[in-house]
Amino acid sequence: MKKLSFFTLLLLSFSLSSQKNTPKIIVGIVIDQMCYDYLYRFQNNFSENGFKKLMRKGSHLKNMHYNYIPTYTGPGHASIYTGATPNVHGIIANSWIEESSKSIVNCVGDPSVIGIESSILYGKSSPHRLNTSTITDQLKNEHPKSKVISISIKDRGAILPGGFKSDGSYWFDYGKGQFITSSYYLSQMPKWVKKFNAKNNALSYAQVWKPLLAKESYRAIDSSPYEKVINGQGTAVFPYDIKNLCSLNQSYEPFTMSPFANNLLTDLAIEALKKENLGKGEFTDMLCISYSSTDIAGHLFGPDSKEIEDMYYRLDLELSRLLNHLEKSFGKDEFVLFLTADHGVATVPQKRVDEGLSGGYVFIDRVISDLRNRSITLFGVDFILGQNNLNIYLNQEVLDSILPKVSKNLLLTQLEEELSKVKGIKTTRRGVSLRSQNKNDDKWDRLLANGFDPNRSGDLLIVLESGYLPKSSIDAHHAQGTSHGSGYNYDTHVPCIWYGAGIKSQEIIAPLNITDIAPTLREILSLPKTGQMTGKPIEAILKR
Repeated sequence: MKKLSFFTLLLLSFSLSSQKNTPKIIVGIVIDQMCYDYLYRFQNNFSENGFKKLMRKGSHLKNMHYNYIPTYTGPGHASIYTGATPNVHGIIANSWIEESSKSIVNCVGDPSVIGIESSILYGKSSPHRLNTSTITDQLKNEHPKSKVISISIKDRGAILPGGFKSDGSYWFDYGKGQFITSSYYLSQMPKWVKKFNAKNNALSYAQVWKPLLAKESYRAIDSSPYEKVINGQGTAVFPYDIKNLCSLNQSYEPFTMSPFANNLLTDLAIEALKKENLGKGEFTDMLCISYSSTDIAGHLFGPDSKEIEDMYYRLDLELSRLLNHLEKSFGKDEFVLFLTADHGVATVPQKRVDEGLSGGYVFIDRVISDLRNRSITLFGVDFILGQNNLNIYLNQEVLDSILPKVSKNLLLTQLEEELSKVKGIKTTRRGVSLRSQNKNDDKWDRLLANGFDPNRSGDLLIVLESGYLPKSSIDAHHAQGTSHGSGYNYDTHVPCIWYGAGIKSQEIIAPLNITDIAPTLREILSLPKTGQMTGKPIEAILKR
C-alpha cells in the first residue's frame, strides 16, 4: 500500500508538473514585410521593453528562412500556422488563376459567405481554399473548450492563422473603417466587438503622422525619389494628415498605411484578451495577431525610407504595451509568445540601379505580349491564358483542341526560348517538372517545388534575377515603391523570437525553416502529431 501510495503521488506530481508547464495562452505575432535586419538597423532607437526585451530575454532564432517561392502574405501566414509549405496547404500566393473559371481568385475570397457588419466589398472571405488544418485547428480538435481568436488589418492575415475552427477572426473593412467578420465564422458580431467598433472607428485614431523622434535620431532621409506619393499628399515627406487623406481619397486606405492602424489593432488584441477571457479557461487559448500596416507602407515607401523607420519605432512601443498587458495579466510563466514575419522585402530596384548595383524591372505585360505573338506566329493560335505572380498559365482547352499538331512540350520550349532573352529573368521551370518535389539539389527546384500546387500553379514559372521586380509597363516612368516574392535572402530571412513560459534567453544560429514554428507549438501544447506538417520541432525552444 505504501508503494502504491508513493506511485500514485508520483503520477499526481508529474501530472501537475505537466499542467504547470503548459501555458494558459499562446500569442502569435506576425509582422507583415519585416526584414530580419530591421532588428539591428533600428535597434538603437527601440525602447527597452519591446523588440529589445524579446531579443535579450527570449530565444532569438537568427537564421529563420522561408523554404519556398513565392514569399507573399497568404502563403506566409498559412505556412507559419500549418507547419507546411504551399505544395501541401495550397495557398500558393495571395491570388492565382483558377482553371475552372479562368479568372483570378483571392486566396481567402469566398462568394458563398456574407460579411458580418461589413460593407459590400470586404466581408466575403473564409479559409475554404486552405487544403490542410492549422495548429489552431489542431488545438480546437483536441480541446474544443480552448479559444482561438485571430485579428489583422488584412483578411488573409486574420483568416489563415485562425484556420477553420476559429472562435472569431476579425479584419478591417476599408469602406467602414472598423473590424468585420464573415458568416463562415459567426451569424452576428459579438457584443464586445460591436462596442469596440462604435468607440474605436479608424477616424478616431487617425492623427497627423509626424516623426516620433528628433531629426538627428533617424538613419533615413525624409525626401527620397524612390517613394510613392499618396494621392492628396503632394510629396512623400512628413507630416501626413491621415484623417484628411482618408477624406480626400474617400477611403480608409491612408489610415491602414499609417502607424495608427497598429495602435488600433493592439487595442483590439487587448480587448479580445479581456472580453473573451483568453487564458482563463481550463485549456490553453491562442491569440493570433498580424500587423499589416508595415507591409502596406513598405510597398509605398520602401525599406530605406524614414516612414518605415518611424513605423518600426512606433510598432516597438505597441509591442511593449502588449507585453506589459500580458505580463500583468498572466505573469511571464503563464504565456508563450512568438514573433515572426510573413516575408521580407526588396530594396527599391531603381535605387539599386542608381547606386550602380544589379537590379531593375521586368515589364511583365510586355513579356506576355511577346509570348502571345510568338505563339501566334509559330502555331497560328494564342495559347496563353494569362500570368499571375510570375506563373504563366496555358489555355488547356485551346491546347487540347489542336493536339497532337502542337505538343505542350514544343510550346513550352518555344516560350522558354523567348523568356531566356529577357534581361532580368534568371531561369524558368515547367510545372510538370516540379511535381516531383526535391528531386535534386538545385536550390530553385526545391524552392519552386515547395511552392507549387499542380491544381493552382502555372504551367511555366519565372524566376527573376536578384534585385529585379516585375512591373507593368503602364508604370514604366514611375520607379518608386517595392515588393517581395522571391527566394533571395532579402525576402526569405525573417525574425523569429520566442518569449515567455520556460523559454530560455539564448541566441540560436542554426538554420531553420518557417515551417518549424507550428510543430514546435504542437509539442508545447502536447498535441498529437498529424501527417500534414512537414516542418520539425525546434529542439532549442523545447528545452524549457
